Amino acid sequence: EEYDKAAFMTANRLGKNVGVSESTVVRFAVELGFDGYPSMQKAMQEMVLNRLTSAQRLEIANDRMGTQDVVTTVLQADADKLHQTAETINREDFASVVDAILKAKHIYLLGVRSAAALANFAGYYLNYMFPNVRVITTSGGGEMFEQLVNVQADDVVLAFSFPRYSTATIKGARYCQSVGAKVVAITNSYASPLAQCGDYVLVAKSDMLSLVDSLVAPLSVVNALIVGVSQRREKELARRLGALESIWEDYNVYEKRADKA
Repeated sequence: EEYDKAAFMTANRLGKNVGVSESTVVRFAVELGFDGYPSMQKAMQEMVLNRLTSAQRLEIANDRMGTQDVVTTVLQADADKLHQTAETINREDFASVVDAILKAKHIYLLGVRSAAALANFAGYYLNYMFPNVRVITTSGGGEMFEQLVNVQADDVVLAFSFPRYSTATIKGARYCQSVGAKVVAITNSYASPLAQCGDYVLVAKSDMLSLVDSLVAPLSVVNALIVGVSQRREKELARRLGALESIWEDYNVYEKRADKA
């Protein structure tokens, strides 16, 4: 009856709530066919994560955190997601995505709502390397497709979405795939609805932290993609940055004075 809350409880906490021992909870998970409680918990979380309202997310996150130190809890959770992402991300798919970006006629970055930050960050740096980058962060269906109408088969689309998944991003990715463009889904799970319409899937673990989603691991994956592409375009990028340095110098873009102690 309260599976939405149970999915985010430890075995010990769940046992106390229903009046049984922690070992009973673990045996229950095994009886259902899981390796143990963690695998059952993971399955439950993936099932319910996108169904939770913002109010439910806040209640569950606060219940999980309890009286723990907020800074330590949040930073440790982010570190765990980075570690999990590093262990599980598919290196072959990663290399294929770098190749697709380098070969693309146009590069589209699609992310709305909180994921817009990822699309904008990727676009900022890819614009240093390519003249054909387009960032789309509008969540209005009509406006989004107006910006995607020129996507073609020789383009690549990097789409970002995490729970709660944006229907606009998923529809946009499906459209791009339907016209033959290479779609890269950067999301939290292979079970994500965005993953179902991706030619390549890069899984970056995210977590629910109160009202906010942790995008630390997804941002790190974006960093890795930018570094991977820049290594392959080192000479061209060096020339472009050299030209930009002259412009930045002429227009005083960056502060030159060192801070005084």
